[in-house]
Amino acid sequence: MSIPTIPTTVPATSERPTTQAWTCVLLDLDGTLIDSAPGIIERLGRTLASLGLPAQPESEMMRWVGPPLLDSFRDFAGLNEADSWAALERYRSLAGQEDASQLTSVYPGIPEFLRRLNAAGIPLALATSKPESQAERILDHFGLRDTLTVLCGASEDETRSAKADVVAEALVRLRARGVDTEAPIMVGDRHHDIDGARANGIPTYLVSWGYAVPGEEEGALEVFDSAEVLADRLIAEYRNPDTQATL
Repeated sequence: MSIPTIPTTVPATSERPTTQAWTCVLLDLDGTLIDSAPGIIERLGRTLASLGLPAQPESEMMRWVGPPLLDSFRDFAGLNEADSWAALERYRSLAGQEDASQLTSVYPGIPEFLRRLNAAGIPLALATSKPESQAERILDHFGLRDTLTVLCGASEDETRSAKADVVAEALVRLRARGVDTEAPIMVGDRHHDIDGARANGIPTYLVSWGYAVPGEEEGALEVFDSAEVLADRLIAEYRNPDTQATL
């Protein structure tokens, strides 16, 4: 699958703000931790075919990866609300019948990235528009769930599916665990992550290995093309409350 990549726009050290100090990190899932596009597109194709809808080229289907699927059925397939719900239920049925690893893989370096942040004591929250039950199943399958302080996804009834709402709920759950949410940072791969984080007053670091197209990086603090370099930065900028208390 050929996926256009966004240009890397990491400023030189002298150009970066020196006052950044994050208290927790929110993470997108699809396109950030896992490469799920092949599976999503394959299931979408079967869903459209089962409903008698015309097939769409792969390049067009990439638009569906990231936003809530209920919205995508409306926006990209032209379905009304009732038909969009029927399509979503069909898609979820197909996803539920498959192994969690079906046409899905973890990006290289991500397990190490998460373990390093864990070792540094950084609270991590998953904030994904994928249904929470699906996200749990995938992370359990790949052995990554235990790296997260909280896991937050879309609700089954889609009342919480917009990225801004998912991010807001992730912050609520972090605070319930006693995490300082004064200065969170979002890590994602698409403009939906930037927009959803911004709606909650949160800046975003973007990764270049996901599904964004050129131009989506606008509004991100920086773009990273290495999980190792991103981990280095987040660890260096982490505001450890235990360390702060002793200063």
